[in-house]
Amino acid sequence: MEDLLIRFANGAELLVDAAAVLVVGFGALDALVRLVGQVAARGEMHGGRKAVWRRFAVWLLLGLEFELAADIIGSVVSPSWQDVGMLGAIAVIRTFLNYFLEKDLDSADDAPRDAPVPAPASFAVAGG
Repeated sequence: MEDLLIRFANGAELLVDAAAVLVVGFGALDALVRLVGQVAARGEMHGGRKAVWRRFAVWLLLGLEFELAADIIGSVVSPSWQDVGMLGAIAVIRTFLNYFLEKDLDSADDAPRDAPVPAPASFAVAGG
């Protein structure tokens, strides 16, 4: 029975890890396509880049949640205290990353959106 639980946990951990990779990979691809679209549009506004960042941050948060779930599943069958300690440290780091990324998203939501970025000042060359 224990062997069955270990096999199931290992399979579930692998599946959840794969889901995290797919989520982050899709989010990165989506962000890249949107960013290229922003650059190609030439009417670029600061809010457009922020919108791409916010959307990508949501994908990253979701990926972190999947990775944390995989770590929790993996800790069920960890054979040593060293493995459990390493998984705990990784889980704490991911939890802090998640917290601060969510905090950044909340503060970005409070900021005004689509504010135009002032054009850089052109320098006239005095000459003659």
